[in-house]
Amino acid sequence: MSVSNALKGSFAIVIASFLWGTTGTAAQFAPEISPLAIGAFAMGIGGVLLCVSARKSLIKDVRILLSKPRIFMFGSACVAIYPLTFYSAMRLSGVAIGTVVSIASAPLFAALLEYLLSKKPVSIKWFISFVVGALGIGLLAMGKSQGMLPLATSQHDQVLGVMLGLIAGLTYAGYSWAAKQLIDAGANSQSAMAGLFGCAALVLLPSLWFTGQNLFANTVNASVSLYMAIVPMFLGYLLFGFGLRTTEASKATLITLIEPLVAALFAIFLIGEVFKPVGWIGMVLVCCCLLIQSLRFPFYLKRTRRNAAT
Repeated sequence: MSVSNALKGSFAIVIASFLWGTTGTAAQFAPEISPLAIGAFAMGIGGVLLCVSARKSLIKDVRILLSKPRIFMFGSACVAIYPLTFYSAMRLSGVAIGTVVSIASAPLFAALLEYLLSKKPVSIKWFISFVVGALGIGLLAMGKSQGMLPLATSQHDQVLGVMLGLIAGLTYAGYSWAAKQLIDAGANSQSAMAGLFGCAALVLLPSLWFTGQNLFANTVNASVSLYMAIVPMFLGYLLFGFGLRTTEASKATLITLIEPLVAALFAIFLIGEVFKPVGWIGMVLVCCCLLIQSLRFPFYLKRTRRNAAT
């Protein structure tokens, strides 16, 4: 794999993370929509659009996808669970804490899945990036959580929101890992993501019968719903699948730590939130995390391996 392809894959994931970072701000314009409804609609319609756009490669790769039924069903279940827990976590514990817990826990879960299921060791570079990024995300939450905490109606809701955020992080890492396994088995990145999301849509879209009353209640709600489905979900996961072709799931989820950073910047410039200095320090650390993942350290790595061998 060439360095050029690896950089293209990482850049695609960065763009996808940027698009995902707009979801929290967009959802603020339609607070009457249930988090279950917005999650099911965005992921469900996004899955349908992914299937339509990748229909040719999906038909071609259907045998590859079905040759790993456990991985395929595991990934599809994770896709179905993720939006429900992610948006519920933001509603219960606040946008800041819900997003931070969900996104910051995903790289750790991804590394554990790769270690336990794929037998891939965790690199020193990944570990350093994770520590820097997790610290940055924590400071970022401290810098913006004060104004967001009133959204949580009780301490019980806050704890429940954090638990749902952890489940969201686990399922996010789960379908990222599953998609990577299908791509490594020979499936096209588009068909791998489309297959997982299309299968999840079979569960998510029918649930709107019970939760989707306000999705199209007015123009604003309709615009937010369609935006969430088409831009962050469809285009975002199209780019994410492309990035997974040349990027390990643990590294991909680590790069997506940029999502809370983007969400924070949108909150500042579009919603008018005020950040404390510690929040800005957190943003710098997240950027350092991405920089560590982008740079190559051949001489250091060679010396480290040579020392380990001796």
